[in-house]
Amino acid sequence: MDSVFSLIGSYVDFKNLLLFTVVFVLAADYVKYHRPLGFPPGPLALPILGNIFTVDHSRTHETLTQLAGKYGDVYSLRSGPKWFVVLNGTDVIKEALVTQGDSLADRPHIALPVDISNGLGVIFNSGHNWRQQRRFALSTLRYFGFGKKSLEPVILEEFTHCAEEFRNYKGKPFNPHLITNNAVSNIICSLVFGRRFEYSDEKFRKLLQYFDKIVQIQASLSAQLYNAFTALMRYVPGPHQTVKRICQDVKDFIRAELNEHKQTLDPSEQRDYIDCYLNEIEMSKGQDDNTFDEENLIMCVMDLFVAGSETTSSTLRWAFLYMAKYPEIQEKVQAEIDRVIGQSRHPSMEDRANLPNTDAVLHEIQRMGNIAPLSLPHFTNRDVQLGGYTIPKGVTIIPNLTSVMFDKNEWETPFTFNPGHFLNEEGKFMKRAAFIPFSAGKEQHNQMFS
Repeated sequence: MDSVFSLIGSYVDFKNLLLFTVVFVLAADYVKYHRPLGFPPGPLALPILGNIFTVDHSRTHETLTQLAGKYGDVYSLRSGPKWFVVLNGTDVIKEALVTQGDSLADRPHIALPVDISNGLGVIFNSGHNWRQQRRFALSTLRYFGFGKKSLEPVILEEFTHCAEEFRNYKGKPFNPHLITNNAVSNIICSLVFGRRFEYSDEKFRKLLQYFDKIVQIQASLSAQLYNAFTALMRYVPGPHQTVKRICQDVKDFIRAELNEHKQTLDPSEQRDYIDCYLNEIEMSKGQDDNTFDEENLIMCVMDLFVAGSETTSSTLRWAFLYMAKYPEIQEKVQAEIDRVIGQSRHPSMEDRANLPNTDAVLHEIQRMGNIAPLSLPHFTNRDVQLGGYTIPKGVTIIPNLTSVMFDKNEWETPFTFNPGHFLNEEGKFMKRAAFIPFSAGKEQHNQMFS
């Protein structure tokens, strides 16, 4: 009988201990991680987990836009132990990224991309390293014609290969995803590697599939859990582990290209981005603030592909979709092209000014396609005032670009495909202040790193 009472007593003690532990953990979590005083409002955050399950991670931008309807253009969410602020609406986002851009110039430490990049590259980087690498990337890409007429021959050559792939289907239905990815990525390859790859090249096809997978996993719930509970998730299997292996394979591919370049490098004749970077490594040796080395080069090349190919390829696929959906708009575009360019030559960047309707359609495709629904996260390097709230130094900021591209106060018919959004009464193309498909402020000048 004594043993029975002893067992019951032990059970009661265990329940009390468990109850005390739970209460203590919840109290400690509230004391340490409750929403800061004066912080923007937001939905109730669960202890420990925060708002991870408040957001539909398959449609993050839609959830964030819906929450703005309840909590206002500036609100806060918690992911694990960390609080961040979401910005919505044209005025607030432009105030943050343009007017106070210097105060939000840094990137936050986001565990998964930082673990993958080892703090190198351009996209998820800050400070001196980021400034050096970004400045070099922009100047070098411009040197090789990025955004200039001098790149047109490369683009037109790739268009020829792409069109031939389309013709091979002889009018049968097909998914253009891989072909457009091949075409866009080959233009980047010409800048970075100095050559293109055949569409049938299995290694190259696998590389492009890897890039697609990286983008998908980075936006998944698994990635968000990894970012929130890094110490634990590093030892838990899942997609976040898969993306690490994929990225290592991508780095190995780039490293092989790098080694080939080193064997044939001629400092007096720079063929591409890798050649220029290798020369920069040599010239920067011995400098105290030098950030140029082969590991940074590999990560910068990876960033160029991830950021540059996906946005352009997505725009093309949305263009196919909208032109198929609205044949009457497609006919107007074709008629304008036939009138201005004709059938005897290829289009040129110089034709853009004479193709206002086509230009407007392309802009509306990017607006409705919502290519980059969220800007890359920013990080406050000082206290800032946004939307009537004081956001302290050291807070992650998420600009919700979806809220701008479909802002009812900025667009006449925000949820309807309407190229007239970008045409004035005379039928000429006009820019719109609320058209920020990738970012705003200093970053808008280069979509790759926004």
